[in-house]
Amino acid sequence: MNAIDELVSQFASAVWGLPLVILLIGGGFYLLILSNFLPFRYLGHSLDLLRGKYNNPNDPGEINHFQSLSTALSSTVGMGNIAGVAVAIALGGPGAIFWLWVSAVVGMATKFFTNTLAVMYRGKDTQGNIQGGVMYFIEEGLGKKWKFMAIFFSVAGLIGALPVFNVNQLTQAINYILLEPNDIPTGFGTNLIIGIILVILTSVVILGGLQRISKTVSKLVPAMVALYFISVIIILIVNFDVVPYYFSSIFTDAFAAENYKGEPMLGGVLGGLIILGVRRGAFSNEAGIGTATMAHGASKTSEPVREGLVAMLGPAIDTLIVCTLTALAILVTGIWQTTDVNGVSLTAAAFEDSIPYVGDYLLLLCISAFSISSLFSFSYYGTKCLSYLAGAENKHYYNYFYIISILLGATTSLSMMINLIDGFFALMAIPTMISTLILAPRVMKAARIYFKKLKE
Repeated sequence: MNAIDELVSQFASAVWGLPLVILLIGGGFYLLILSNFLPFRYLGHSLDLLRGKYNNPNDPGEINHFQSLSTALSSTVGMGNIAGVAVAIALGGPGAIFWLWVSAVVGMATKFFTNTLAVMYRGKDTQGNIQGGVMYFIEEGLGKKWKFMAIFFSVAGLIGALPVFNVNQLTQAINYILLEPNDIPTGFGTNLIIGIILVILTSVVILGGLQRISKTVSKLVPAMVALYFISVIIILIVNFDVVPYYFSSIFTDAFAAENYKGEPMLGGVLGGLIILGVRRGAFSNEAGIGTATMAHGASKTSEPVREGLVAMLGPAIDTLIVCTLTALAILVTGIWQTTDVNGVSLTAAAFEDSIPYVGDYLLLLCISAFSISSLFSFSYYGTKCLSYLAGAENKHYYNYFYIISILLGATTSLSMMINLIDGFFALMAIPTMISTLILAPRVMKAARIYFKKLKE
């Protein structure tokens, strides 16, 4: 297992090199400038769309704007925000959060373009149903000669959509918060039991299809974000005297990198810190990766630009709000400097430090909701990828592969799981960003027409 772990780690490091960082962050900056900072100028209109002000039940699609954003957020507002941020701080200190923010701001522009394209170039599956997603906008927008990129994205998506990291960290949280403090022995056996329980819960929802998934997560996501927000605010109030210091340290450490413990990359320690922040940002909000296009591509709308505007709220909620809350909770308690625990256990230690007796249980409740909702959404993404590759009539076979992977995630190491998903996310980003950059001028043409009509 150690040899496999090392191999997966080398694979993730290889694909997360300078070319991919340039593609994700450089490409995102290009889209931000091309749009003339449009995502930030129409935030109010985005919120109106989210509230259903412009909904039309006769528009094509399966789910409304709110449900599509909830489905996308349920797969991103999760362990990436809790365990992923903890991993970033454990390896990079406060400065890693600055680069995570940069990836989120740039990611808002990327999300606008990718998800506008997801509706603009919807295709049909083998059963004649309208579908959206990177693979469809590559084929429909760029033509058949680019289909190899759509296939590449879909194959990478079969692994990238597996829930192994979320399951791994939920299992670790249950062990650390619930079982070990109550003197219940933990190990392979207990991990397997947790995995089996998650398999049963997940099977009930995912075998019901997108309608059941979107209805479930549209109730879960707002509630779990609210509970998490209140819990972290309590931690910040308890430690209010050091909040300004640690908030400023996010900026000062972003370029000093004195707390960075990872491998130097891009010629130095600062390069390693930047890549760490971008990797964790991509894992947190998935901007440029392309999974969310499959949820937003199913939105009930005849105006592609509207879905792009709704989708761009994702990184703002996910990374700028939820990840920042996690980061501050870990930093202000000082736990990150005094313990060897990593991932979700580090966040749990911070909660317990500031809210004794109940803090870590509150976190476990949030984690359970975050993780279980993401289990539902990622299964949908995987079935869409298999549907594209092997036909819609065969997509349900992915669910069985997906369910088995839950047991794998529950019984293996954190490093293997996070590197596995990181690596395949990186592979998915390549066709997503290349096709989006090529098709970006068409998005801007549609946007100018849309906003002109809106003013009139």
